[in-house]
Amino acid sequence: MANEQPAWANAGPETPATPRTPRTLRKFRSHQVLTTSSALIAQTQSSQPSKARAGDAGQNAASLGSSARGPTHRRVRSNSDAAAREATLATPAPTQRRPARKTGSGIGVKRSLLENMVRDGPQNGNTHAALQELKYLTLSTRVEADGDGMSPYRVYLWLILLNVPAMPTDDYLALIHRGGSPAYTKIRNDTFRTLATDPLFKRRVTEASLIRLLNAVAWKLHDSKVKNRSRPTSSRRREMELLVNTPPSISEEPEMPGSTSRHSVADTAIYVQGMNVLCAPFLYAARSEVEAFALFHYFVTKECPGYIRGAMDGVHRGLRLVDRCLEIVEPKLAAHLFSKGMQAELYAFPSVLTLCACTPPLPEVLHLWDFLFAYGPHLNIVCIVAQLIRIRDTLLESANLNKILRSLPPLDAKEIIALTVLLVRKIPDDVYSEMIAHAK
Repeated sequence: MANEQPAWANAGPETPATPRTPRTLRKFRSHQVLTTSSALIAQTQSSQPSKARAGDAGQNAASLGSSARGPTHRRVRSNSDAAAREATLATPAPTQRRPARKTGSGIGVKRSLLENMVRDGPQNGNTHAALQELKYLTLSTRVEADGDGMSPYRVYLWLILLNVPAMPTDDYLALIHRGGSPAYTKIRNDTFRTLATDPLFKRRVTEASLIRLLNAVAWKLHDSKVKNRSRPTSSRRREMELLVNTPPSISEEPEMPGSTSRHSVADTAIYVQGMNVLCAPFLYAARSEVEAFALFHYFVTKECPGYIRGAMDGVHRGLRLVDRCLEIVEPKLAAHLFSKGMQAELYAFPSVLTLCACTPPLPEVLHLWDFLFAYGPHLNIVCIVAQLIRIRDTLLESANLNKILRSLPPLDAKEIIALTVLLVRKIPDDVYSEMIAHAK
C-alpha cells in the first residue's frame, strides 16, 4: 500500500506534522471510515424519505468500499471538515425540480398577452377584433425576445399580420430541386455581402440557405412572368376594345397597357440588388426556410412589388416621399439638407428598399419590423424621417453631411416607433395615401 501513496507523502523530517499531512490523515482514517460512516448512514436513512434512502446508502457504501481498497491519489478530507460533512450528509437532499420554462425574453414562466393571442387565436371567433388587439399589443408591449433578438413566436406573429397562407414544404423543395434560376449568378454575387459585418446573422444564417431562398423566389417570379406572357391574346384585344370604345373624360387620359400606372407581373424582375438584405431578417427570425420563403415571397409580391421591378420605381417614389414628409414635419432641417444638395435619393435608397434592415443592430430591426407589419410597411418612410430628426442637431452643425447620412446611427426601435407615431399625425391625408400606394 505504500507504493500507492502520492510522492508528497514521503516528506523529510523537516516537514512539520500539520493536520493536513498524510501522516495525520492516516490516523483519522479508521475513526472516519469505520465508526462515523456507519452512524451517518443510519442517521441519513432515518431522516430521508424511503425513495432517497437507497441512493444515499449506495453512495456511502461506495465510499466505504473505496476507503477499504486503500489510499488513492485523491486528496482526503481533513478532520476539521468532519462536522460539516456530518451535517451535510444528515440533511435531506432537496427535491430536484425541472427548470421553469422561460419565454423568449427570459422573464419567467408566465406568457405575455401577445404570446397567448398568437398561440390561442381569437376568442369567440371575432377575427377582426382579435387582429386589432394583436396590433395594439405589438405596439404597446413589444415582442419578447432574447439578447440576439430571437423569439419563439415572432415568425408566427408575422405570418398572421401579413395574412400569409400556409405553404406545403414540398412546394419549396420542388423549387430548390430545379437548380439554378436565370438570376442565379446575380444572387451569388450578392449573398456573400449580406450583413457581412453582423456576427449574429452570420452565426445563425448560412450563405447556402440565403442562396436557396432567393433562388426559389426567383424561380417563382420567373414562372409568374412566363404565365403572364402566355395569356390568350383575346383578353388583350378586349382591353384594347374597351379603351377605344370608352371616351376619355376631359380631366384624364386613357390608360394604355404597359403604362407606369398599371403594372403587371411581366414588369417584375426576378431579382434586383438589395433583395438579399431585405430577405435576411426573414431568414433570421423564421424557424425554417419554408416559413422564411413564404413570408418573403408574399411580401415582395403583395406588399412592395414596386420595389423589385426592373426600374425600382416604388423605391424612387418612396425616396421622394421621404423628402416631402421631412419638409412637412421638420421644415428647418429639410431646408438645410436641400440647400446642401442632400436629397433622399443620395442617402436613403438602402433604407427605403430594405425597410431599414441595412442599419444595425439586427434585433432592433426585428422590433421595428414587428411595428411595420402590424400597421403597414409604408410607415417605413416616416421611420426614416424619425431617424433624421433624432440626429437633427448633428446634421445642422456638421460640415460633412454625406458621411453622417450614409451611415446612420444604430437603430433604437423603441424610440423610432414612438417618434413615428407622433409624426404620422402631421402627415396630410393626400400624402399619407401616396405613402400607402407608393410600393404597389
